[in-house]
Amino acid sequence: MKIITVIGARPQFVKAAVVSRAIQEFNQQQRELILTEIIVHTGQHFDENMSKIFFDQMSIPKPHYNLDINSLSHGAMTGKMLEEIEKVLIVEKPDWVLVYGDTNSTIAGALAAKKMHIKVAHVEAGLRSFNLEMPEEINRILTDRISDILFCPTATAMANLKKEGYENINIKRVNCGDVMNDAALFYKGKAVKPSALGQESAFLLCTIHRQENTDFKDKLANLFEALDQISKEINIVLPLHPRTVKKLREFNIKPGENIQIIEPVGYFEMIWILMNCKAVITDSGGLQKEAYFFKKPCITVREETEWVELIEHGVNFLAGSDKNLIINTFNKIKSTSFNFDKNLYGTGNSGQLIVQDLVASNP
Repeated sequence: MKIITVIGARPQFVKAAVVSRAIQEFNQQQRELILTEIIVHTGQHFDENMSKIFFDQMSIPKPHYNLDINSLSHGAMTGKMLEEIEKVLIVEKPDWVLVYGDTNSTIAGALAAKKMHIKVAHVEAGLRSFNLEMPEEINRILTDRISDILFCPTATAMANLKKEGYENINIKRVNCGDVMNDAALFYKGKAVKPSALGQESAFLLCTIHRQENTDFKDKLANLFEALDQISKEINIVLPLHPRTVKKLREFNIKPGENIQIIEPVGYFEMIWILMNCKAVITDSGGLQKEAYFFKKPCITVREETEWVELIEHGVNFLAGSDKNLIINTFNKIKSTSFNFDKNLYGTGNSGQLIVQDLVASNP
């Protein structure tokens, strides 16, 4: 049984590491090579800190194909990925194509496979922000609809699919838990302090990268005005995405002196930062969950989130790009106690469940 794994962005590297390890463990248990995994890296995230370090640190098998597709518009990028992934599928003739999350790499991999009548499995299926202005929302909806197995991370994701009528569609749906939880549990013992950090006593972790924040001067300015205000009380560590760096320069926005900007870090360094920070401010979907895994409250600088169970559980707070709301929310969480004990994302065996279902579903 041959599986093609299509990945391209750093959160996908973490997720794929979990399932790749589960594939290797399955073969070891069976004492023969039953599953063969071919990894295709589209190149969507391509530089040292956004890509290679993840493969090196997490012992992800080296990609068999690196398509080197990046720095293009959505349409050009997705179209080029579709074309190049199709060439790989013609050569490899896999039984399954495995895609993760909601990026251009995700939809391109799923489309290429489906048009060639190859089965598609979507990990992190069923998530919805209900905002069709987000490219990610379009990618995830379309990928779900053309997949053969939907591996959902939460009960909320399963419920979303039910509301959309998937009970009447011949697509298997599985609540397998979240592979990111598997990764957090497995790798937390390998956490490494980033060399760029000094002897900070207390700090917040912040990441800003989504287009709906970075591409609009007013929004980005509001976000950094809020961060500047908060940083007068507590230092902020900000691993800065290349897109955000570019936009800050373009808009002539200068972060405050108590905001420590560092290069994007590897997964082990990010785990260390998460374990040692006081709270998280982010527009990242994955980091909202990781904040929960490491028992940190989170302020989400977006208008909506796919991870609604975190909002309902009272550990994540939506603030958009509203300067005053961000500051007021920070003032609220700094004096609040939180409960992180509820099992929202599985028990750490999502990778094994995914592999078992793929094997059981193979003709």
